[in-house]
Amino acid sequence: MKYDFDKIVDRRGTNSLKYDFARERGRREDVLPLWVADMDFPTAPSIRERLQKTVEHGIFGYSEGKEAYFRAVADWYQRHFGWEVQEEWLVKTPGVVFAIAAAIRAFTEEGEAVLIQQPVYYPFSEVITDNNRVLVNNPLKQVNGHYEIDFEEFERKIVENKVKLFLLCSPHNPVGRVWQEWELRKVGDICLKYGVLVVSDEIHSDFTYEGHKHLVFASLSPEYAEITVTCTAPSKTFNLAGLQVSNIFISNEKLREQFKKAIAAAGYSQVNVMGLVACQAAYETAEDWLVQLKEYLAGNLAFVRSYLRENIPQIELVEPEGTYLLWLDFRKLSLSEEEREDLIVNKAKLWLDSGAMFGEDGEGFERINIACPRKVLEQALGQLREAMQRPAWESSHRLSSQ
Repeated sequence: MKYDFDKIVDRRGTNSLKYDFARERGRREDVLPLWVADMDFPTAPSIRERLQKTVEHGIFGYSEGKEAYFRAVADWYQRHFGWEVQEEWLVKTPGVVFAIAAAIRAFTEEGEAVLIQQPVYYPFSEVITDNNRVLVNNPLKQVNGHYEIDFEEFERKIVENKVKLFLLCSPHNPVGRVWQEWELRKVGDICLKYGVLVVSDEIHSDFTYEGHKHLVFASLSPEYAEITVTCTAPSKTFNLAGLQVSNIFISNEKLREQFKKAIAAAGYSQVNVMGLVACQAAYETAEDWLVQLKEYLAGNLAFVRSYLRENIPQIELVEPEGTYLLWLDFRKLSLSEEEREDLIVNKAKLWLDSGAMFGEDGEGFERINIACPRKVLEQALGQLREAMQRPAWESSHRLSSQ
């Protein structure tokens, strides 16, 4: 079957966070949104068919996943990543952020340190500070436009701050790195050396570009697996975020019981029945849809790369290795945060994610979601180009840059 990713689906008026809450979030109503990480594509038809059968059954009581559910998830990770998991390792949660917060409460005490690598997915910092833990940042460093881990500082900050927990973002959101095996092993060896637990957010693992391969951190050695909570979900891959189901794998029995206790303390038990149905259907039936989606996203990436180079060379693309979220460098424009926001929101009428959301190391950048029909991307970049070409903006920008 050939899937039509060029079709534009009107999401307004559906209580879409992306489209219907601009005013509530301080934006103008007429912005074109390319911010939050969900896709503007309907999920695979085979998933919708399973969901429709559940709707037609008409009863939405308490539900759980049986062996077939686990088998669908396990087979996916074995086929795609060579990772063999066992059913007892699996703990289901309503989302990866919920799982990260539960892990922080399970494995650290108030006042203890949790390490992250900014610029990184902003809920990482929120769940650390909201749970009264100490945020320690090991900033990623840019080398010739490519982000790398500063391993010397990584180790030093673990020692100096007595870090108990490390939140690994793999693939990395928003900078798009797909970590190589030697990088993951270096991280793992340092964490083993100092007794640091790793919560590995691998929600974007299905999205890598040609020449790059995602490696499940816990699969690299039994020793790493013993200190790791691996967070996975079908939500990014199949556009199912609103159905709220994530699959968390913990092979260490002691850690798993601590984690489950933290979830129970939050008053949570069974996940959404529609999430269970959709997740199983996705992993059993929708691989061909994903293959075509990834081809389309690669085309969107090529379009953005070419458009910026030919039309807005002042804005530089940080070349992604994975995810459908692009990290754009606006620093050559020499704009303040407020000036860049004015350009993007008020003049270009776009809604992107400001880099500052991802930590001070993200200042001067913007994150843009390319999981949309190409005409939408073309419209968005065209609006940005036109805004930058208006005489009033060009004049004020020249003055501010002198």
